[in-house]
Amino acid sequence: MNCRSHYEFATMKDLANPFWIKVKGILFLMVGILSAVLLILEEPSWKMVVLLAVSIWCFCRFYYFAFYVIEKYVDPGYKFSGLWSFAGYLFKNWRRESPRRRRGGKVQRKMMLTADGEKL
Repeated sequence: MNCRSHYEFATMKDLANPFWIKVKGILFLMVGILSAVLLILEEPSWKMVVLLAVSIWCFCRFYYFAFYVIEKYVDPGYKFSGLWSFAGYLFKNWRRESPRRRRGGKVQRKMMLTADGEKL
């Protein structure tokens, strides 16, 4: 008797059709608006509205940072392929990029001078 499953899993292809890409974007927008409206209806206050708006804005900025800023300004060799990819990138580079490791084990401190040229 064969113990293997009779099901085969197809790998998901990248979405390439511009029409379906737009539909997907509109669906994300509609679900986001619906979720925000339901949250505000659950607790209708200006505090909830402001906190929700700030939260959405911060998550959007983080996503922009994860895929655009890192790829264009920090590490041109990194190619974004999703948030899990970004988490793996951060984890791999976290220890390698520490100041102590970049400077041969010693953290160098810059000397600060006053306007008269004296050490602080």
